Amino acid sequence: MKRSIFPFSAILGQDQMKKSLIYNAIDPSIGGVLIRGQKGTAKSTAVRGFADLLPERLVVKGCPFSCCPGQKEGLCTQCRTKAEQGELLLVETSTPVVDLPLNASEDRVVGSLDIEAALKAGQKVFQPGILAGAHRAILYVDEVNLLDDHVVDVLLDVAVTGINLVEREAVSYSHPCRFILVGTMNPEEGELRPQLLDRFGLCVEVKTEQLREHRKEIARRALAFQRDPEGFKLERQASQEALRADIARARERLPTLTPSETLIDFAARVAEEMKVDGHRAEITMVKTALTAAAFRGQQEPSPEDIRDIMEMSLRHRVKRLPFEEKALDAKALDRLGGTFLERRHL
Repeated sequence: MKRSIFPFSAILGQDQMKKSLIYNAIDPSIGGVLIRGQKGTAKSTAVRGFADLLPERLVVKGCPFSCCPGQKEGLCTQCRTKAEQGELLLVETSTPVVDLPLNASEDRVVGSLDIEAALKAGQKVFQPGILAGAHRAILYVDEVNLLDDHVVDVLLDVAVTGINLVEREAVSYSHPCRFILVGTMNPEEGELRPQLLDRFGLCVEVKTEQLREHRKEIARRALAFQRDPEGFKLERQASQEALRADIARARERLPTLTPSETLIDFAARVAEEMKVDGHRAEITMVKTALTAAAFRGQQEPSPEDIRDIMEMSLRHRVKRLPFEEKALDAKALDRLGGTFLERRHL
């Protein structure tokens, strides 16, 4: 029995969380998002609802590595052999989101090799793992901060290289593996290692809605969905379809946009003034800014978008000093956002 998904468009508030997911749907190269927040703030609900907005993946039928049909580069060994022999690669659809369970062993994540078959018969018998199915998809990790360190190391290696390499007893096997990493976590249960933090393109924090009217409306929607999921989804169908169409149009529009010198200079200045290590911050800011512009149907991002983009790109990359509650200086971000507006009108 298929589980009903709460509509993404019905989530009240949490604008940065929703924007970060939409931007990754438009441009996967942004690099995913880490969603931090207290329990009960719709983190997992948003990810599930977001997945429901995405088109299903087209994959080679029967391929355990989710190869893209019609693509010549980046195919697994089996699909490449079939293509070279002129065999037609049949197509099927697959879910765009793959879950990574916290209790998954390293072998279950990366896959396993049959060492005995390799040594006796000289054959590489590989049993694909979760990462094989995550190729060209969203890899979703709930409570990502509780992942085993060995699994974290594997994810880091694969995220950097785009290739899953499995080595056992001098026998190795590799396959393409590029995914968007989406993680959710409650900071009260522990923090992430800095190496994994930086792998997320964006980072957002979600908080409990404090206004009574917002709390009442959230309760109304949750109860209405529990009472009649299909009826509730039908009421939201128009807004869901409109959002799907906006994302599709933005995907088509994005390749026509190029970053202005003003935007690149602004991103570099922000990273410099906020003393961010590495260069992922400014690259992510530029990419996300263009994506925001594409989503709005404009050539440049709006000042409102820029303020959010700075926070989402810097929140997990700016160092926090001892005894400091927040690493990001809100006043500094406001000042820097104002300079972008000034330069844009020069």
